[in-house]
Amino acid sequence: MADKDEALRAIRAHILSDPDMILEDRDVMRALLKAQGGDDARNVVDLRGVLVDRLEDRLDRLEDTHRNVIAAAYENLAGTNQVHRAVLAVLDPADFNGFLTALSHDVTNILSVDVIRLGLESPAVAPGTPLGPKGDMQSTVVALARGGVDAYLTQDRDVVSRKVTLRQCAPDQSSVYGRDATWIKSEALLQLDLGPDFQPGLLAFGSEDPHRFHPDQGGDLLTFFAGVFERVLRRWLA
Repeated sequence: MADKDEALRAIRAHILSDPDMILEDRDVMRALLKAQGGDDARNVVDLRGVLVDRLEDRLDRLEDTHRNVIAAAYENLAGTNQVHRAVLAVLDPADFNGFLTALSHDVTNILSVDVIRLGLESPAVAPGTPLGPKGDMQSTVVALARGGVDAYLTQDRDVVSRKVTLRQCAPDQSSVYGRDATWIKSEALLQLDLGPDFQPGLLAFGSEDPHRFHPDQGGDLLTFFAGVFERVLRRWLA
């Protein structure tokens, strides 16, 4: 009898220390809810109320999860549509000037960024020198020093540069954005492989919004865009 009382006290202590153990066990809850009689019936009703509250709370969390999943799905779909439209915009022009116009106007609007810069390593001219055609396209293409793409991506830290880098802006970004560097607060950087005959390039999307790009965002769609863009650019450079 003493052993039985001791076992019951141990079970009671364990339940009191972790009541969720009972509420989370469906078989135990079914057995308790089938109990009948006297004060026990009142206690079971109280327990049923606790269980109902718990289930309602789970339902609320499940609905929140569903809403978040649906919102994320719509956001991903919208992002996919944006990138597809941007790809079509850079594929369509028939000459290089039209290509740069599409990049600085159409792609900027489609992707909802404030400025786009195409950086090309050009050791013959000073870093930051505009290389675009005269007019409003001149600053779209900028010169970078040899090794400037990797240096800007890594900020001269001992890290490996990635195809797509999303971050709040670096302390010194004038070599890429020129005078616009003062108000660019976040950026997406796409490393471009321009083939064996050319130095690497850099496509920079700058935003005034410091939260527009950040490292926790996925970069798959921008990786796809970078792959298309560098192929198109190789054609124009050839």
